[in-house]
Amino acid sequence: MLLMKWLQNIESMPYRLLLGALFIASLFQACKAPESGVALPGEAPRPAKNIILLIGDGMALPQISAALYSNNNKLNLEQFSIIGFHKPYSANDLITDSAAGATAFACGVKTYNGSIGMNYDTLPCVTILEELDSQGYATGLVATSTIVHATPAAFISHQPIRVFYEAIAADFLKVDIDLAIGGGKRYFDRREDDDRDLVKELRQKGYFVSDYFKEDLKQVTPTSNRPFIYFTADKHPLTHAAGRDYLPDATNLAISFLRRRSDKGFFLMVEGSQIDWGGHSNDGGLLVDETLDFDRAVGEALRFARRDGETLVLVTGDHESGGLAIDPGSEMNKLKLDFTTNGHTAAMVPVFAYGPSAELFSGIYENTEIYHKMKQALGKTDEATSSAR
Repeated sequence: MLLMKWLQNIESMPYRLLLGALFIASLFQACKAPESGVALPGEAPRPAKNIILLIGDGMALPQISAALYSNNNKLNLEQFSIIGFHKPYSANDLITDSAAGATAFACGVKTYNGSIGMNYDTLPCVTILEELDSQGYATGLVATSTIVHATPAAFISHQPIRVFYEAIAADFLKVDIDLAIGGGKRYFDRREDDDRDLVKELRQKGYFVSDYFKEDLKQVTPTSNRPFIYFTADKHPLTHAAGRDYLPDATNLAISFLRRRSDKGFFLMVEGSQIDWGGHSNDGGLLVDETLDFDRAVGEALRFARRDGETLVLVTGDHESGGLAIDPGSEMNKLKLDFTTNGHTAAMVPVFAYGPSAELFSGIYENTEIYHKMKQALGKTDEATSSAR
């Protein structure tokens, strides 16, 4: 009331309009904050019950920009109001690879390129998926690569070299993960290093295991009383342009399944794996198409989080791939793309956050902080200090 009376006494109409607009905007922000789960000024961050971490492999601002301008200037990523940046370098190189990058997210440690769930001294580090699984949370992994590829592997496996695919597959028997969807069936049931049939062993452990050859993922309706693994390909799945279309559906299925598996909450990692491959091959069309497919999965996660109100959604990449640039002469929906490398670059990577404790992810920080911030968002104590990381 005092502010409105003050406005009425101001003779200049432009100032009255400006101050009135600012007042209304502040009211709008105050009303909007609880909806997104972001704490109001002076309030402590509200803990999340669930976390959905979506990783675009090889995705940074150039890839996001190219997808945005190729899609009528629209992305689901635009719906995030909290944005930060992480510094993706690894322990032994300014240019990280996916294994070291994912291990930083999963364990909160910088490690050497190629390391899967191990620190720089090749000692296993407990991942956030393993921690939460041991505490009664439901856990899941979804990828458009093999499920034993670097990013998903770093959350469930501990191997000194990322290409030990059969050893990574065997590590799935050591953790009670609730759901896994991705390619790589051959590393489970037609192995070269030993004669184990890991699909049979998973079924003996109680898993419902299915694959692309038996039934389409869209026709699968797993019951929540059994953990679920679905293989989308014998090795790597197709590109989206070649017919792969499961990522948004798999994300939705995983969310629905995991929320029924545990009343305590769930942790889900979803990877858009093949954005990276577009960067490595300097294929702008592949890169944009894979990023848009990934963005549709982001949309599924956001829709659930809005309804649920207890879910933190995080979207980031592990590194930038290709040194992508949008060249002069580009037009909306008609881009001229160029690349500076067929490898990775050291560019900082954006982090988008929505939901309870999202405000923890603003600013600029090490990629290892994503692990610690996720634990903080869940209300977990973390004895490590920033200075020790």
